[in-house]
Amino acid sequence: MSDNDGKKTLGLGGGSRPGQVKQSFSHGRTKNVVVETKRKRVMVPKPGTTQSGSGDKGKVGGSKSGGASSKRPAGISDAEMERRLKALAAARAREADETAAREADEKAREEERERRRAEIEEKARQEREREEALKAKAEEEARAAREAEELAKRKAEPKKETPAPKAKPAADAPPAPPQDQAAIEAAASRAETKGVSAAGPRKGDRDRPDRGNDRDVRSKAGRDDNRRSGKLSLSQALEGEGGRQRSLAAMKRKQERARQKAMGQQQRAEKVAREVQLPETIVVQELANRMAERAADVIKSLMNMGMMVSINQSIDADTAELVIEEFGHKTVRVSDSDVEQVIDTVEDKPEDRQPRPPVITIMGHVDHGKTSLLDAIRKANVVSAEAGGITQHIGAYQVKTDSGSVLTFLDTPGHAAFTSMRARGANVTDIVVLVVAADDAVMPQTIEAINHAKAAKVPMIVAINKIDKPEADPDKVRTSLLHQEVIVEKLSGDVQDVEVSAATGQGLDELLEAIALQAEILELKANPARAAQGAVIEAQLDVGRGPVATVLIQNGTLRRGDIFVVGEQWGKVRALINDQGERVEEAGPSVPVEVLGLNGTPEAGDVLNVVETEAQAREIADYRSQQAKDKRAAAGAATTLEQLMAKAKADESVAELPVVVKADVQGSAEAIVQALEKIGNDEVRVRVIHYGVGAITESDITLAEASQTPVIGFNVRANAPARNAANQKGVEIRYYSIIYDLVDDIKAAASGLLSAEVRENFIGYAEIKEVFKVTGVGKVAGCLVTEGVARRSAGVRLLRDSVVIHEGTLKTLKRFKDEVKEVQSGQECGMAFENYDDIRAGDVIEIFEREEVERNL
Repeated sequence: MSDNDGKKTLGLGGGSRPGQVKQSFSHGRTKNVVVETKRKRVMVPKPGTTQSGSGDKGKVGGSKSGGASSKRPAGISDAEMERRLKALAAARAREADETAAREADEKAREEERERRRAEIEEKARQEREREEALKAKAEEEARAAREAEELAKRKAEPKKETPAPKAKPAADAPPAPPQDQAAIEAAASRAETKGVSAAGPRKGDRDRPDRGNDRDVRSKAGRDDNRRSGKLSLSQALEGEGGRQRSLAAMKRKQERARQKAMGQQQRAEKVAREVQLPETIVVQELANRMAERAADVIKSLMNMGMMVSINQSIDADTAELVIEEFGHKTVRVSDSDVEQVIDTVEDKPEDRQPRPPVITIMGHVDHGKTSLLDAIRKANVVSAEAGGITQHIGAYQVKTDSGSVLTFLDTPGHAAFTSMRARGANVTDIVVLVVAADDAVMPQTIEAINHAKAAKVPMIVAINKIDKPEADPDKVRTSLLHQEVIVEKLSGDVQDVEVSAATGQGLDELLEAIALQAEILELKANPARAAQGAVIEAQLDVGRGPVATVLIQNGTLRRGDIFVVGEQWGKVRALINDQGERVEEAGPSVPVEVLGLNGTPEAGDVLNVVETEAQAREIADYRSQQAKDKRAAAGAATTLEQLMAKAKADESVAELPVVVKADVQGSAEAIVQALEKIGNDEVRVRVIHYGVGAITESDITLAEASQTPVIGFNVRANAPARNAANQKGVEIRYYSIIYDLVDDIKAAASGLLSAEVRENFIGYAEIKEVFKVTGVGKVAGCLVTEGVARRSAGVRLLRDSVVIHEGTLKTLKRFKDEVKEVQSGQECGMAFENYDDIRAGDVIEIFEREEVERNL
């Protein structure tokens, strides 16, 4: 193995000769330094060592390496040499494979490029052919149009003399395009020549004299170049007798009009002048709809008047009238109250009215078994779901009897706080079932239910419940009903009475028969084919479903998708859910359903009416909301300054307990507010700052913090942000599920605002026997305690001839020379008054103690 193995030795280039290094110093001085290189000693193996290994390995090494074995470095074994040779062979094979793969990839890429190039050229060729075909077609159509117009002109001109045949026959017409093309090219060449001569050669052309010749050559050869083919030039546009000619689109429109005229079609509809009903304010979109004009045209007209409005913005009646007159329509002014005239109030024809199920309301005193009786009829278990076992909502259910008839039941609460709920139930019902417990007789809420039924002028059926109890006395119930002018049939009256037991089911069949008989007498009918009308029994704000209203349909049929207005709210029926929790597509007369799709929570007792469009519903709801707002403002405003001052003075002497109330349904919220407003007297009262339906929110907590009030939740809970805000701001949240507990707690809290009652307890009398003057103390009365006990901490009054001349406290109370706390009856003592010296012998001292007693409402 040689020193360099055929390779160049590594060294420092740039020197003057090999073996030298050039050094650079400051100021440009350099120096050549000779570098000594040491030669590496190489050990050459002996010739016999290559055969020392195994025979196979040696053969492999010798065969593969050839003469390389003689150049093997010293200290390398045969196995190591064989591994190196194998690695070298593998590297060469791998390099050959990579080279082949690269060549294959390059070949594939080249083929792909060729294919894409061919596709692009093919597309370009097809595009050119299509353009040429379109160009030829357009030229052909233009030529045909010109010939048709010339022919029409010739026919229109009077025949003065036979004209000489100037034009070529029709057979020679096709050669025209080449002449036109030549004219176009000539005009283009003239335009180019003019541009060059007028503007002069460009700077680049002046620098390069051969550029002008090239341009002349190109302009001369331009007639063979078809780059400008299909472009309209000035000469082509102006050629012909009539100057500018009609475009192809104009010719097509003319032909279409001629075709419509020939077929007898009317070209343009005449404008219809409409009578537009105009309220005080109207939305731009609704105004456009009433005029049957485009909303964009209406907005453009308003912009011309200087009003930048959007399609959903309201405008006043005067502006809208100007727009209506501009479009050529007539204005019909209507008042705000006229918006409700769209509600269908047409009387139904007798032949359209069909029998409907009766609506039965169950009323009575609390805990007399109303819900249990309804459970027995429904064969369900509703009472177990009621908090505290009392009904606090109006429930609406449908029951199918064994005879096949359908009955609609309303279950109303019996507690005194739910007066308005019972009134609503009586207003929408056909028959009232008055439940009276046989062991209890008539109670205050029973009397109230009787009054509601009489006010609503509905028939009544008395159900004497709990007849299975040993202490039951039905005759006592009938007798007590006489005091309320309710005479049952057993006492020769006209009111049906049935003895029932909700626990055992006794008398239920007789009750259903009595209801069916009464319904048959009433002949209840309704028209299911008209727009729906119903009454809201209950309303609530559901977290997942939004505002939900329990509606009893009274007339017509409510279907999914109907647009309706209910009180101050409106909506579109998104879903209908019956009393079994199932979704239904429609609900007919006397059917209670839950309606989803309202934009807000209505008031319980509102009437639901179906209207035709959303605009009408929104207009009616806005009108009712404004009316209610104006009414509230008028009711809360004082008419004169004297009244305002008198009210403020009266409020100063009255302590208030403000509360914020949130309930699960509208009826419960109303009942709670009515119950809380009754709490109080001339000194203290409860003021409901805000009440609503739904969960307690962060805004409720903020309101409560500002007014330093607690938040009352009835069957609702606070959401997470509200809880966090309440913890941070220190607002108390109290939850209730029974109205008794709520009213009792608020009453106890309001009682705490009452000033405590001060009572005086007389504990003794003392008579002054002698008056002494003591230095440093003043006058001291020598007294004899004649009755009770004298205490130093008690209050005293000085009586002279049974007249009170002084009231105060004792400064000192002594027994002999010692200061004592109290002196018993029959003993003598010395007394001195605080800041009072006018005492005489014979005066009487009255001794008493004050005691504060808490008051309750």
